[in-house]
Amino acid sequence: MCALKTMGVCGGCRATQTGNVALTAHLDSHARNRVTVPKTAMRQEDGVDATDLCYMSATELMDAYKQKTLSPVEVTEAVLERMERVNPTLNAFVTVTADRARADAQAAERTYMQGDATGALTGVPISIKDITYTKGIRTTRGSLLYADEVPDEDAPFVERVYAAGAVMLGKTNTPELGWKGDSGNRVFGPTHNPWKHGHTPGGSSGGAATAVGAGLGPLASGTDGAGSIRIPAGFCGVYGLKPSLARVAYYPPSSVEKLAHIGPITRTVRDAALLMNVTAGADPRDAGTWPLDEDYLAACEGDIKGLRVGWSPDLGFANVDPEVAAITAQAAAKLADLGCDIEEVEIGLPDPWPIVDTLWSVAQAGAHRDNFDQVRDQIDPGRIPIIERGLAMSAIEHYAALAERGAWADAMRKFMERYDLLVTPQLPVTAFPAGDDHPGQINGVPTTYLGWTAFTYPFNVTGQPAATIPCGFAANGLPVALQFVGRWHDDATVLRASAAWEEAFPWRQHRPALG
Repeated sequence: MCALKTMGVCGGCRATQTGNVALTAHLDSHARNRVTVPKTAMRQEDGVDATDLCYMSATELMDAYKQKTLSPVEVTEAVLERMERVNPTLNAFVTVTADRARADAQAAERTYMQGDATGALTGVPISIKDITYTKGIRTTRGSLLYADEVPDEDAPFVERVYAAGAVMLGKTNTPELGWKGDSGNRVFGPTHNPWKHGHTPGGSSGGAATAVGAGLGPLASGTDGAGSIRIPAGFCGVYGLKPSLARVAYYPPSSVEKLAHIGPITRTVRDAALLMNVTAGADPRDAGTWPLDEDYLAACEGDIKGLRVGWSPDLGFANVDPEVAAITAQAAAKLADLGCDIEEVEIGLPDPWPIVDTLWSVAQAGAHRDNFDQVRDQIDPGRIPIIERGLAMSAIEHYAALAERGAWADAMRKFMERYDLLVTPQLPVTAFPAGDDHPGQINGVPTTYLGWTAFTYPFNVTGQPAATIPCGFAANGLPVALQFVGRWHDDATVLRASAAWEEAFPWRQHRPALG
C-alpha cells in the first residue's frame, strides 16, 4: 500500500502534507532544488531485494506501479546504484543521465499517486544507444569525430519512449558509427560481456545488451544494419528483435539506410512487444514507415501449434562452430514439442555477403567523401580499408549490388511462402575477446569484419523481422542462441513464437555473476 495515499508523507524528507495538491507541490520543490529523494513514499514489496528489483521486467514493474506496491523512484535508485557498482567494470553506459532519471522517476511517481498515469512505460527505466539522437544529451556515435556532439533534436524512437513516460538512464556504448560486431571504440574503450569479463558483448549494440543482461534497466534501444541488435543479444543471453524494415522510424537516416533497423533489446519477449507498441508506426521523417496496425503484446498470446517451421543449420553457406551447431540443433528440435511442423530445409540461395560488403563499403566511404584525408587519423583503423574499398568502387558496382539485393530478397520471399517461420542458429560462435573486430577464424577459416555474421546480415538484405532466442550455454559458460525469422512484415508471428518458446524454455532466471 502506498504510504502517501494514507499518510501524506514525503518519502524524501518525511514532511507531512495534506492532500495530493500540497504533496505534489512539495515534491516539485525537491525537483526544482535538485534534491535527491533517497526513499520513496510508495513502498517496495517485502522480500524483493535490490538486485531482484533491477531484474524485474517492464511489464512486472508497470503492474507493481499501478498496484502501488513498487515506486518508480525506488526502482530508479536501485538501478542507478547498481550502475554505479558494475558499470565501471562493464563499460556498458558511456553517459549516465542520473539527474534526468531521478526527475523522470519523481514525475512518474506523482502521476501514479494522483491516479492519472496513462503512459505505457510510465516509470520504467530505459537506455538509448549512443548512435541514436537524444536532444541535449551527448551522442558520440562511438567516434572521435563526434566526441562532443550534442543533438538539438530527439530521434522518433526517443520521442515516443519519452511520451510514454519512460525513465531515461543514459547512452550505451557502440563501435564507431556501428561498423562492427564488437562495441569498443577510441572514445570510451571496449564494453565487456556480462557473462565473462574480457569477452565482447558483440556489436554494434553491445552496450545496450550488456546493460539489459546486467540488470541495468529492463529496456534498451538497439540499431541493426547487419546484425547489430541480434549479435549482442545472442552473446549476452537476452532477447533482441530486429523489426521489419521501417516498422520503427529510423531518423536521422543511417549511412546504410536500406539495411538499417531500430528496435528493442530486453530480457523478456513481452517487454520487447511493449516497446514495439510504443515505438512502431508511421513517421514522416522515415518515408517507409506505416501506421501501427497491430497490438504486439496481444500477439504474444496463444500457442504455436501447427506453425510451419523451416530449420536451417547453416543457410547453405555459414561456417559454424561444432559445439554451437549441436546446441542450436537440439534446441530447434524442441519446437516440435510445442506443436510446430518443423523440417530441415535447403534454401538454395548464395551467400549475400558480396552484396552487403559493397553496400557497407560505399556507405562508409560516403560518410567521408569530402574529408577522408583530413580525418583519417581520427577514424577507427579497422574502418580504413572498408572506406578505401568503397572509395574505389564505381556507381555501377553500387547499383548492381542494389539490384542483386532486390533479387535475393525476392527469392527469399518466395521461399518463405512455404513456411511461417525460418529458424537458424543466431551466431556461429560464442563471444570472442573484447576489442577484436571479429573472431579471427571459425573452424580454421579466417573471418572478416562482418562476414562472420552469416546468420544475421541476410535478413537486413530482405528486411524481414528476426529475433534472438536464448537457448543455452556453451562449455565456456557463454550464451548460445537461436534466430526466429518471420515473413515480410509478420513481426507478430515472430513475437508469438518467441513468447511460446520463452514460456516453455525460460531464460530470464539465468543471471551473470555480477553481484
